[in-house]
Amino acid sequence: EAEECYKIPVLENLGATLDQFDTVDFSDNEIRKLDGFPLLRRLKTLLMNNNRICRIGENLEQSLPSLTELVLTNNNIQELGDLDPLATVKTLTLLSLLRNPVTNKKHYRLYVINKIPQIRVLDFQKVKLKERQEAEKMFKGKRGAQLAKDIARRTKTFTPGVAAQPEKKRTGPSQADVDAIKNAIANASSLAEVERLKGMLQAGQIPGRDLRQGQC
Repeated sequence: EAEECYKIPVLENLGATLDQFDTVDFSDNEIRKLDGFPLLRRLKTLLMNNNRICRIGENLEQSLPSLTELVLTNNNIQELGDLDPLATVKTLTLLSLLRNPVTNKKHYRLYVINKIPQIRVLDFQKVKLKERQEAEKMFKGKRGAQLAKDIARRTKTFTPGVAAQPEKKRTGPSQADVDAIKNAIANASSLAEVERLKGMLQAGQIPGRDLRQGQC
């Protein structure tokens, strides 16, 4: 289809002109790795819905020092360890990984809360004090550190010529996704927050979109 020609596969040569925006939307492209940004001091909200992202680059905080909201809905992040680079983004308070395979991993929410302790909203659900306490307890001390290490696999680098295991396709958001979205909007503290959430969800085209597939 003609529209496929206009989808960008890589974030590069973006230029400093983007630094005039607080929000940048790269949704609905073919991007596989979240990296390659120039220094964007103003950028606070990054929308990356409906791509093929399976890797997150290191040291994002150096190029995106003000990033507070990262929406990665409907991508292909597989393993908990693939999220580790976000631990250095100390400004990040909202993260969406809805409709990524990683959300099905055991201890997913607690792992993310432990790695990104300042996170306030995960998958459009507010992080509760009880969850913070559970995460701290689970990953505390030597045993906790070992547990984190054991479950923090990373996706192996793709080698040309080596076949990857096909993944099962999923269609549309789960009921849990829908409930989380409704809950976030219902509990919004202001009209502006409601509109912001609706805008993000609209950008993500959450209803009826297949999970992106692809090799990393």
